[in-house]
Amino acid sequence: MDEQLVHICEVCGKKENLTPDEAFDAGWDYPPRIGTFGVVSPRTCGGCTIDKTLWWRLTTNPEYRNKLTEEDAALVERIVGEPESIRVKEEEDG
Repeated sequence: MDEQLVHICEVCGKKENLTPDEAFDAGWDYPPRIGTFGVVSPRTCGGCTIDKTLWWRLTTNPEYRNKLTEEDAALVERIVGEPESIRVKEEEDG
C-alpha cells in the first residue's frame, strides 16, 4: 500500500498524512505494518507510549469496555472502518 493515510496518535492527538512505510520508519504503531486494520490495538506516534491507549485500558481492565467514553467510541468506530476511515481525502477543486 503506497497511498497516504491519516495517522492519528490516540495519546497526543498528532496527525500526519503518511504512507505505511513512512509511518513505520517514523516510529508510528499503525496498521498495516504494526497491527491489523479494523482491530483495536495501539495507534501511537513515535513519541507516545501504549500505556495511555484504549487498547491498554481494555487489556489491563476488561471491565473498562462497559465504561467507554464518547471519545473511545469514536476511536473504535474509526478503527473498525479502517482503512477507509483514515484515507487521505483529495481536495475537491472548484
